[in-house]
Amino acid sequence: MRALIILLLCCFNTIVFSQNDQSFSEANALYNNGKYAEAIDKYESILDSKQHSAALYFNLGNANYKLNNIAPSIYYFEKALLLNPNDKDIQNNLAFAQNMTIDAIDNVPVVGFSRIINNVVNTFKTDTWAKITVGGVLLFVVIFLAYHFSYTTSKKRIAFVTSIISLGIACFSVAMAFQKAGLDKKDNPAIVFAQESRVKTDPNPSSEEVFRLHEGTKVQVLETYEDWKKIQLSDNSTGWIPSNDIKLLKFF
Repeated sequence: MRALIILLLCCFNTIVFSQNDQSFSEANALYNNGKYAEAIDKYESILDSKQHSAALYFNLGNANYKLNNIAPSIYYFEKALLLNPNDKDIQNNLAFAQNMTIDAIDNVPVVGFSRIINNVVNTFKTDTWAKITVGGVLLFVVIFLAYHFSYTTSKKRIAFVTSIISLGIACFSVAMAFQKAGLDKKDNPAIVFAQESRVKTDPNPSSEEVFRLHEGTKVQVLETYEDWKKIQLSDNSTGWIPSNDIKLLKFF
């Protein structure tokens, strides 16, 4: 019975993937014919089936860009970049879309020791750091055994030094893995979708306005309180914005 259920699920998934491939091709045809709004509807129907990919988000960004939909185009390019961060076409088209935004916000660079640490941590993903850790531990075990069974002093010395280095790499990598996981957890970007949003000092409509943001601006969400989000800009300015005025990027 269980095998039958698994077989039925596999058949269902195959049908869904086949339908989505057809819908994707139809959406691309609509896009190529200049029917951008219809193409968007077709692409979004694929998203409704819980299927997503960098190519799908990239094409959605392109279609919205053609219609001058600032926030959606940036939003979908950013989501495509999350799935394929090294794609030059996505990076270039995102830059074009960002040129349509109104808000000019300075980027405060990270300097000093913090910058060095962040650069090292961001060299690899958390999973990659974890794999390096496992490799370092395995290498340590193998070399330590070689040290134990070596009979000459020179071989023991080389094995001992190499095993210590391997253990050091493993310890360093596990520290970087935890640091990277922490940074990823804190990273909660969103795009402003409201044409104009009033950012407040407190999560209250009657509180003082600190600044205004416009569609397409990227923010970092720090915390949530009822129907409000506390955000931070690239210049480190903070405030509270209505939750409905932004859309989170990491929600798939």
